[in-house]
Amino acid sequence: KIYYRMGGGRKRKASSSTTSSASSARAYNDDDDDDTTQHSRRRQRLTSSVSRSQEQKTSDNMWGGSGSSSGRRRGGSTRGASYRSSGTTNSVPAINEAAATKMFTKIADNDDPYVASMEGISTLCEDLGIDPMEDVRILVLMWKMGANKTPAQINKDEWIQGCTKLQVDSIDKIKALLPSLDTGFLDQTEFKDFFKFCFQFNREGTHRTLDKDLVVAIMQMVLKGRIANERLDTFTTFLEESKEESYSRITLDQWTSFLDFCYECEDIADYDEATSAWPVLIDEYVEYMEKKG
Repeated sequence: KIYYRMGGGRKRKASSSTTSSASSARAYNDDDDDDTTQHSRRRQRLTSSVSRSQEQKTSDNMWGGSGSSSGRRRGGSTRGASYRSSGTTNSVPAINEAAATKMFTKIADNDDPYVASMEGISTLCEDLGIDPMEDVRILVLMWKMGANKTPAQINKDEWIQGCTKLQVDSIDKIKALLPSLDTGFLDQTEFKDFFKFCFQFNREGTHRTLDKDLVVAIMQMVLKGRIANERLDTFTTFLEESKEESYSRITLDQWTSFLDFCYECEDIADYDEATSAWPVLIDEYVEYMEKKG
């Protein structure tokens, strides 16, 4: 099974390093709010009056993108329309749109030539010589192209706009771009946007949650080299060993909070239950680690 499923919970109080999409228009219709209520529950704090500053990142969609424009869906686009970067009157340098369209036609679904989903993106990976189950760069590519309308697929408009933004109109040009798609080139803010995208891109239909086994697989793929190996290994082991039914599926809030926790508490000793407002999942992970000694 391909990990990116090619196959909400309320926001927690955040530190000054935490960002979230403020002006984004949700691209998906989320119909299972009730499924996630128990996941976003917080422990009652005696010090609930303690507040943390919140910082919101302005973006055109729920994921944001790399740099000033990566991964953003442009409003007002029509099929075949010329792509212009947001907030400027200068045209993005033209590409061979016919060649870019030909690339998309090869990976498009047989029953809907406007969409490329699991099978098509897998074909793209074969052409690029990368393993979709192991190589995180395919997710970075989808993020930078702005594949945000529907989980686990990219549509023709997004593809043409993404090719224009990245200045690619052939497989060889995308191959040449691959080294720059390593997550090591993303700063902390960009990576947090990308990490959120990974969750959204792997959602199934209108569901807001991901199966914990899929969460473990994606985290091992995406977070390798971005957080301490011990933290990644112990957290994924904690999820795998957990018998809690409420943790059989993970919410976006829990997903993004884990990365925030890794940034804010590099050592478990940095965790302060009295002044924190983490999801219960994080609290219980800390308890799990303390018991392990």
